[in-house]
Amino acid sequence: MPELPEVETVRRGLVSLVLGKTIREVDVLWPRIIESPEVDQFRNDLVGETIESVGRRGKYLIFHFTHYDMVSHLRMEGKYEYFPEATPLDKHSHVRFIFTDGSELIYHDVRKFGRMSLMKKDSGLEYKGIQQLGPEPTEETFDVDEFERRLNKAHTMIKPLLLNQKIVAGLGNIYVDEVLWLAKIHPEQPANTLSREEIEVLHQAIIAVIAKAKEAGGTTIRTYLNALGEAGHFQQELNVYGQTGQPCPRCGTPIAKMKVAQRGTHYCPHCQQLKR
Repeated sequence: MPELPEVETVRRGLVSLVLGKTIREVDVLWPRIIESPEVDQFRNDLVGETIESVGRRGKYLIFHFTHYDMVSHLRMEGKYEYFPEATPLDKHSHVRFIFTDGSELIYHDVRKFGRMSLMKKDSGLEYKGIQQLGPEPTEETFDVDEFERRLNKAHTMIKPLLLNQKIVAGLGNIYVDEVLWLAKIHPEQPANTLSREEIEVLHQAIIAVIAKAKEAGGTTIRTYLNALGEAGHFQQELNVYGQTGQPCPRCGTPIAKMKVAQRGTHYCPHCQQLKR
């Protein structure tokens, strides 16, 4: 699944590929991808619109057109592919944006879980899913005191809590495993048992891991490529995710894997001990 660093890389790729392009035609081949408005109105409203910028909030992309915002969530395996000229569609091509210069942007989604919503201009951040997001994991927006307050109120295990986008935006399974390893916190540790010092370390680990993954272009698991058709290379720097049985980079103990809240979870049994 594309997580925040992957979506940010897609955003940067789209900026380099389609900024300033004007839509001549829109084909919708799988109507359920379009949440709102009705498919015909979605197609008609976008004709003549120019892409002025592409933003991101959490794992959501926000296309800023001349008169509209389009919120796009890639979900499990959604991706955008750019072609400088007309290209044959395959069975996983669901929305095609044809530009006035003949180039095309195609939304491709094997699972068909991705969604798009067209909204009035400058209202993309009011999209319901975006409104429910916690802060971006950056020094500027992610306040450690508020983070501590949220954790102190939570009796749930720390891993599923971090996967909840209301606490901090953009963390998925891969990066939560990496963050908890870096912070030396067991994935099943109840959030409200963490000390202030542990919370500060965790806070910094979240910011550091996401920043590093952004620079690396994200993590490529199986087939995920960004909008430029490139693979991210953060997987070369993974310390625990997918490393079952390999020695922990910090202490040498074999990395273990277990299920936490129905998610495959990688951790070091020595470095990340559950405190009773």
